[in-house]
Amino acid sequence: MRLDKLLEQEKIGSKRKVKALIRSKQVTVDGQVIIVENQNVDAALQEIFVGNQKIQQATHVYYMLNKPAGVVSAVSDSEHQTVIDLIDKNHRRKGLYPIGRLDRDTEGLLLITDNGQLGYQLLLPHKKVTKRYEVVVNERLTEADCEAFKKGIIFTGGKKCKPAELTIISAQENQSRAYLDITEGKFHQVKKMFLAVGKKVIYLKRLSMGPISLDETLAVGHYRSLNQDELQALLPYFTTHKKEKSVDHEI
Repeated sequence: MRLDKLLEQEKIGSKRKVKALIRSKQVTVDGQVIIVENQNVDAALQEIFVGNQKIQQATHVYYMLNKPAGVVSAVSDSEHQTVIDLIDKNHRRKGLYPIGRLDRDTEGLLLITDNGQLGYQLLLPHKKVTKRYEVVVNERLTEADCEAFKKGIIFTGGKKCKPAELTIISAQENQSRAYLDITEGKFHQVKKMFLAVGKKVIYLKRLSMGPISLDETLAVGHYRSLNQDELQALLPYFTTHKKEKSVDHEI
């Protein structure tokens, strides 16, 4: 939540008074004076003071979902079950949405929150947030493929991907398994990257996004709240920057 909105909501004062308090350096977050009104904050994770008054309201929710195949990464859909449908009604709240998207047939880690600014920051291109995928393809992967990914795959039409790290786990004539680390989120990017080297993706699962890794004990289709360590790991992404075009496509 924006710092100024939080202080208004906590009845610290009118919009004008809140702005004046921030600009006069009377507001601190984790011991640092904040003069940016739209700073993204969460009182559940950070110590926020206005003078000597501590703000203690928990402002957002953060869930880790192990997305199953067949479910769409959307808030609502007229034809398919959505990831929000998997969240218990007692745990839903206004503004809840998935950060980024996964194809309907892709499994794995999906972060769901009502903290819009956090989602925006995680998807900013200059943040270079790494996403790791487990990939199974229908051909033998080679070191030449790894080199092609490292240099940057070029799609038909000349569009070039940023360098990616392909790590082969196993390679057989009709099937290979690998890890793929990318920092982009172009439309169907992973599938297109492998098609560019003559392979078809037959299974795709996201294992991590930035500092958050999929809980191996979390069953497919289940979710849980992020723990304190995971939330602390996300704090570097709470800083608000000038607007920059983000990428929010399916993988």
